[in-house]
Amino acid sequence: MSTRCDVEPTASTPRRAWYALIVLLLPVLLVAVDNTILAFALPNIAQDLRPSAPTQLWIVDVYALVLASLLVAMGSLGDRIGRRKLLMIGAAGFAVVSIVAAFAPSAGYLVLARAVLGFFGAMLMPSTLSLIRNIFADASARRLAIAIWASFFTAGSALGPIVGGALLEHFHWGAVFLVAVPILLPLLVFAPRLVPESRDPNPGPLDPVSVLLSLTTMLPLVWAVKTGAHDGLSWYVGAALAISVASAVVFVRRQNRSATPMLDIELFGYAPFASSIMANFLSIVGLIGFIFFVSQHLQLVLGLTPLEAGLVTLPGALLSMIAGIGVVRLMRWFAPHQVVIVGLILVSAGFFMILAFRHDLTVAAIIASFIVLEIGVGASQTITNDTIVASVPPEKAGAASAVSETAYELGAVVGTATLGTIFTAFYRTNVDVPQGLTAGQTADAGESIGGAVAVARDLPADTATRLLDSAHTAFDSGIAPTSIIAGTLTLVAAGVVAYAFRGVSRVGARRPSAPNR
Repeated sequence: MSTRCDVEPTASTPRRAWYALIVLLLPVLLVAVDNTILAFALPNIAQDLRPSAPTQLWIVDVYALVLASLLVAMGSLGDRIGRRKLLMIGAAGFAVVSIVAAFAPSAGYLVLARAVLGFFGAMLMPSTLSLIRNIFADASARRLAIAIWASFFTAGSALGPIVGGALLEHFHWGAVFLVAVPILLPLLVFAPRLVPESRDPNPGPLDPVSVLLSLTTMLPLVWAVKTGAHDGLSWYVGAALAISVASAVVFVRRQNRSATPMLDIELFGYAPFASSIMANFLSIVGLIGFIFFVSQHLQLVLGLTPLEAGLVTLPGALLSMIAGIGVVRLMRWFAPHQVVIVGLILVSAGFFMILAFRHDLTVAAIIASFIVLEIGVGASQTITNDTIVASVPPEKAGAASAVSETAYELGAVVGTATLGTIFTAFYRTNVDVPQGLTAGQTADAGESIGGAVAVARDLPADTATRLLDSAHTAFDSGIAPTSIIAGTLTLVAAGVVAYAFRGVSRVGARRPSAPNR
């Protein structure tokens, strides 16, 4: 994807550039908050709409799944019609559909609304990082701008539960969707005045076949992960994986043969770029999976209100922002990959702390673990995102941005789909539903901890206590395997980063040459 940029000269003043950054942070904050705010509303949604456990996961996952599947395609479209224009279209559509989602009458309608939100969300994200890359020509200013961008994304993921908790204390669960409106209105007002338009002056034609191939790669893959984890392996799970792999192979071949590819595959031949993408992906997998579990443990096991549960994440969110911006100074004394490695080790340490505390997982233990994890995420992702945009020539900045943001969103999907389904599987295996319940009550209580809590409200005190005690124990039985998996994967990412940066003294020292097509 070519991303040569025709930027209006009005963006050249430093003050205007920083004002533009403030505007561009709004969609970043929205998408990050949206990744996690719904997790804290799930108990309320479960009690109101009574979705099955797979449907609960779809309510969370379908947004990020559609968004991740379309990011590269929307990045290519933004190159052609203008990144700011695409940002405006996405913001308007997202605000309208958010209002519709807030009043969804059933779980099925809510899943559909979330999917449409993913469509418009895909228009928002590809523009932000590539616009920052073009607005800030100075390397040090760009690094600080990217540090702020990354800190807003990681901190926004943690602030989502706080915003959601505060809203759920006083309003219907639909309020978590309405929060998008006040965030996006300033963007619609100020972006045309402050953010310079940016587009490819000589774009190639949009390739509908590549768009379709990107969809048939991503959608079956995540569906297979979700379905296989919940229902076990089957022929249709295998078929979905085969479709995904075949589409990916055809997609890669088509991009390599195209004079104007949607995605330049040669970017992945540069090890620092590829390892930074993987580090972003795995750290988000862990962060989103952690929040998915913690949100339910705090409310349904420890009995906290939504607001109290959200406030538990506040120290980690604040320290994540401080770490993300503070590491810019550390790069005067340390190589970028060293900071990334330490950050990933801290992420892994956060999971192993949860593992150590699993038999007495109190609020204090969760706060301590989340602080360590969030400092690691904030520090590592500032540097990985700067590495991603700095390790490719300016004309490839749009492609690099789209890949980086795809890693974020795919990580959100996989984090909930894999770690969330592991928790569900352990719950279903270990819960002991008391005798004497109706068939519907037995099914609901055996499906998820949210269902058990809802059923317990209609039971005699002794039966309700036995059900809840069993449900709490069954839910927490998934702590050990998920913590081990997430912690180990993050350590592997740290090792890959260390290996990838061997002999690289600075970012871009061995960047790939421009494709010769």
